[in-house]
Order: sequence, then structure tokens, then C-alpha cells
Amino acid sequence: MKKILLMCAFSAAILSAEAQTKVIAHRGFWNTENSAQNSITSLKKAAEAKLYGSEFDVQLTKDGIVIVNHDDTIADLTISENTFDRLSQHKLKNGETIPTLEEYLDEGKKHKELKLILEIKPHKTEEQEKEITEKTVRIVKEKKLENQVEYISFSKNICQTLAKLTPESNISYLMGDISPKELKNMGINGIDYYFRLLGNKPEWIKEAHDNNMKVNVWTVNKKEDIKEMKNLGTDFITTDNPLEAKQICEDNN
Repeated sequence: MKKILLMCAFSAAILSAEAQTKVIAHRGFWNTENSAQNSITSLKKAAEAKLYGSEFDVQLTKDGIVIVNHDDTIADLTISENTFDRLSQHKLKNGETIPTLEEYLDEGKKHKELKLILEIKPHKTEEQEKEITEKTVRIVKEKKLENQVEYISFSKNICQTLAKLTPESNISYLMGDISPKELKNMGINGIDYYFRLLGNKPEWIKEAHDNNMKVNVWTVNKKEDIKEMKNLGTDFITTDNPLEAKQICEDNN
């Protein structure tokens, strides 16, 4: 009898570990000393913190270089209208050079336990979105990082293009205006929605899980909101406060 009880407790512990909400650093772990959003340092610090993943954003320059940056401008220069050489004259807040996607992935490859959550930003035209998506997927495959990179985007067009180019990848839609079941029918296998939206529509979490889809939420920074999202059963929480979120998510009480 004692052996059976021990086996049941062990099985329950395994299930609990598998179901535990995991933490993703929003634009890397930048909210710490000597770091900056979307920097190589923020990627390294996310790895050091032993998080599930580090999220980052990519944009396409005028001369077709995929770079890591959140906004579509750098120092009032529109990225799509300027060359990489011109844009790279500007530094990040911690003094680093703006990384290309290739440079970022080269560093990410050194941290095999860290998932690279790659957000392709919407662009002005479908042609630009097609170009950046095709180039991004090609670079990821050339680096042999298909199992480490997961894709997200606010653009339905980009997500559908990703589903065609790399159907084996984890692809999540960010906008929050489409039900999980509808996305699944489009070949998109995850949702990554604003946390308040899913707080008001918790049935979408169940619907996603019923369709074998993962659920992420952004950007969750307050303790009470992190706890709520954990209790609702989300798979991932994207946050600017990853250490605090990790501690909350690992607390089985």
C-alpha cells in the first residue's frame, strides 16, 4: 500500500511539473543592470536566470537585413527606409550595437535550454511581410535552430506564411481577435494574447488546450496578475519582471 501511495505521489509530482506555468522574458531580461531591450546582454541574462524563453522582435531594413528591434524606427529613422549601415550607427541604451538576427541567433545557440521566442513585426505591405518571414525562416533553418525557435506575430498574414514555411514550428498569434479553434484551422498552433483579454475569456484557454494548442499571455508584470494567469492554467507568461514571475510560478502553494 505504501509503495502504491509513493508511486501516486511521484506521478502527481511529474504531472505538476509538466503543467507548471513557465516564464518568458519580454524583449529579453532587460530590466536589470547593464542590460537593454532586445540586446545580446538581455538574451544572456535570460539564459542565466534559467527561464523558459527570451522574446525578441525583428524588423527588415531597406537593404534587406533582418535586425533585432521592437519599434519600426531607430532614432527617428524608419527602419524600412534606411540601410543597416546607417541604422547601426545608433547604439542601444547599454552601449551595444543593434544586433542582426544572425548575431542574435548565434548567441542564442550557445544557450540550448533557452527557447528563442521570435516576434516578426507587422510591416507596411504584404510583400515586405513575405520577404522578412521568408528570410527569417531561412536564417533559422541555416543555423539549425528549428527546435529552439518559436514564432509569434500580430500579423495574421505572417502567421499563415509561417504555417506554410515551417509547419512543424510553434507559431502563436498575438492580436487576440480570433478564437483558438479558428486559428488551429489556419495551421496556427498557439495563442499569445493580452492577459486581460484571456482573464475575461478564460474559456479560450480551455478551447486552446482542447485543440492541443499552447497558451501564452503578455505582458504580465504585477504579482496579482501573474498569480491569476498561473491559476487560469496558462502555459507561459511573458513579463518584464522574469525573476519575480518565475518565483511565483514555481511556488506550488
